[in-house]
Amino acid sequence: MTSPSSPHASDDAVGDELVAVADDWAAAIVSNDAARIAAFMAEDWVIVSESGISSRADFLALVDSGDLSHSAMSRVGAASVRVHEATAVYTARVTNTAHYRGRRFDADEWTTDVFVRRDGRWLCVHSHITPAAQGGSR
Repeated sequence: MTSPSSPHASDDAVGDELVAVADDWAAAIVSNDAARIAAFMAEDWVIVSESGISSRADFLALVDSGDLSHSAMSRVGAASVRVHEATAVYTARVTNTAHYRGRRFDADEWTTDVFVRRDGRWLCVHSHITPAAQGGSR
């Protein structure tokens, strides 16, 4: 799960913790509950995708309005986590089914999330998604 270059067992424990946080966040996204999703995001969170940069407020407003919902989100294989003190970079392949303004989208994406430790919790400050190449691997 964690980076093979992790020099310390404690980094492995933090990596395992972050994988659990990311999995819980995926479950929150599928719940389509904006408040539950927001609990995993820092106030300054942004996401970068093929359509550009979206803010936390914009993303959560779409969820809250029902314009954006998810019916499935699953990690494919192991995640990579690199820990740098109070910052960690999480990378994984994710498949999901989203609905945007009534239109269904099935996605297979690589996601990179940057987490920071604030007040004893890991919060995501930045997410970046890239479509996975068909037949591509880690």
